[in-house]
Amino acid sequence: MENFTFCTPTEFIFGRGTQKEAGSALARRGASRVMIVYGSDRIERNGLLNEITDSLTGAGIQYVKFGGIKPNPTAASVYEGIEVARREKIDFFLAVGGGSPIDAAKGMALGTIYPGDFWDFYVGKAKPHAALPIGVVLTIPAAGSEGSGNSVITNEETHQKISVRYPGMLRPAFAIMNPELTMSLPFDQTAFGVVDMMAHIYERYFSNTPDTQLVDAYSEAILRDVMDQALTLRLDSDNYAARADVMWAGTLAHNGLCGVGKVEDWASHRLEHEISAFYDVAHGAGLAVIVPAWMEFCARRNPDKLWRFAINVMSVDPAGKDTDEIIDEGISNLKNFYHDLGLTTNLRTLVGSEPDIEKMVASLHRNVGDTLGNYVPLSMDDCREIYRIALEAE
Repeated sequence: MENFTFCTPTEFIFGRGTQKEAGSALARRGASRVMIVYGSDRIERNGLLNEITDSLTGAGIQYVKFGGIKPNPTAASVYEGIEVARREKIDFFLAVGGGSPIDAAKGMALGTIYPGDFWDFYVGKAKPHAALPIGVVLTIPAAGSEGSGNSVITNEETHQKISVRYPGMLRPAFAIMNPELTMSLPFDQTAFGVVDMMAHIYERYFSNTPDTQLVDAYSEAILRDVMDQALTLRLDSDNYAARADVMWAGTLAHNGLCGVGKVEDWASHRLEHEISAFYDVAHGAGLAVIVPAWMEFCARRNPDKLWRFAINVMSVDPAGKDTDEIIDEGISNLKNFYHDLGLTTNLRTLVGSEPDIEKMVASLHRNVGDTLGNYVPLSMDDCREIYRIALEAE
């Protein structure tokens, strides 16, 4: 295990009715002028936004509403939010929704007090020294952004989807998590979220760092549980216990706990970012295509953790099978799980046309350089091959 520093200052306020505690959570932190950042008008129609604003008003906190954040949040929306936040003299952001409003709010939190272009932080031209604080009311468990210091923004003009990681500044001060708020989600959104949180664990689990048995063991336990609960929710969308497990799993998958002491990978996420940047597909849907293709590429090059994953997570019986057979069955089982969620594992089917692999590889090279990942370091030719494997997937 490598040396590590792990600090998660986020207060998690979990359970039924907790959205009504937003005002008190903000007041305890001295917030006076809050921007509520959210996506669709769903939270207006179902009454959640009114519950939150009533809570803020009751706590004596002024607020402005900033809605319309789209999936794969754009730089344009962040620029607009920064302008409003400066004009309204905002001192705290409250993101309501899933990863998209949270990530957008994080971009605004960085940019509002920065005299330059917030995009400088995402392309590596500058490093932030401070950010405005953020709180979260989570309604879509997936990205884990409610407990992480990460943010992913898409620049539509340049077709770049880039992440930053500033845990000291961008971890939310608090995250309100009521599983009941997720019960009205269409199942495809639940499925996309499950795939995303599982991939967050894969990026840490598939590591060459030795002597990480404990971290690997609880990572495997989270993966097994979230798969079970996802299938439960396909049959019973109002199952509170399953909703609670999935919501908490999303946080544990991405708050850093599953990566302590390990050299992480992150190749699959960066490969997928090119797909959703150019074809505007759901991130989880793209990961369901890329992750099995990445595993197939790595299977003969570094079988060690893939063999363990197949047995301990995908329930492959190793008796009478060699390593290659065990791994292949594990990948097949993972694909079947994604299919059971109603997702495709074929790139062409996902984007609905013949994808331009060369364009994606060129953009990937621009964004990450000559190599990608750590479990199996990938050249751009390797990345091209993974996209091709995804094209031919069942």
